[in-house]
Amino acid sequence: MEITKSFPAWLDKNHPNYLRWERARNISLERGKFVKKILELNHTPFNLTILDLGSGEGGTSKVLSEKNFVVSVDINFIRLIRQKENFSLKRSLQADATILPFPDSTFDLIIIQDVIEHIEQLNNLFTEIVRVLKYNGLVYMSTPNRLSLINFLSDPHWGVPLVSVLNRKFIKNFFIKYFRRTEKNRKDIPELLSLNKILNLFSDKFELKLMTDFSVDELFKENKGIVWSEFHIKLINALKKIKADRIVRRISNNNFGFVNKYFTPTFYLLMKKKSQ
Repeated sequence: MEITKSFPAWLDKNHPNYLRWERARNISLERGKFVKKILELNHTPFNLTILDLGSGEGGTSKVLSEKNFVVSVDINFIRLIRQKENFSLKRSLQADATILPFPDSTFDLIIIQDVIEHIEQLNNLFTEIVRVLKYNGLVYMSTPNRLSLINFLSDPHWGVPLVSVLNRKFIKNFFIKYFRRTEKNRKDIPELLSLNKILNLFSDKFELKLMTDFSVDELFKENKGIVWSEFHIKLINALKKIKADRIVRRISNNNFGFVNKYFTPTFYLLMKKKSQ
């Protein structure tokens, strides 16, 4: 990925996705609190050296930096400036996630929050994560599900149907060419991953644990750090209104099976690096 200082589409008020992105920015701290909750269910996120990779608005870095040493890394220079303005983050760095400027075995925990789908060189990313993470270190990762029926109806990045199952090349050469021409020069076009793709990429070096049950519970408790898509917000409200949330809670699970492969809209994963 090319490091950039250009004005990003996500700050363009005329962009059709502007309100969606603005909601995401406004709940940056809430998203960080959600990450902290998941970590606390499984481990003690204190006194750790943490890499927040693709840190965005910086809310997660801010929340976790209260009791840890956090390095905030993003490829976009404007985001890093906003982080310092909004949260006074001191340990921030502009870098490419596929070429990290850190020694081997530097971090206890790596955060990859809604980032991996934007990275084209997944094998390079994987290699760097394994390299800079300590043995028995942890990775927290969230990413939208390519094969989720919910995302098929409304893609989490574009807000339109069908796009979630398209590959990056088709999105660029067809969807963007004809429907989002102003974004023709984007370097971070998302291509969603399936659960099988994630397993194939990480399972050799990591022990993976899905956190679907917890995320569904938080979803219906109206945790503001999870959803910012208008379609998804309306869907959740509709399910609660007809009391279908009980059914969703009943069928949700943390298994790598049918429900998570084809219905869960976003994967929330904890991955522990295996010992040598």
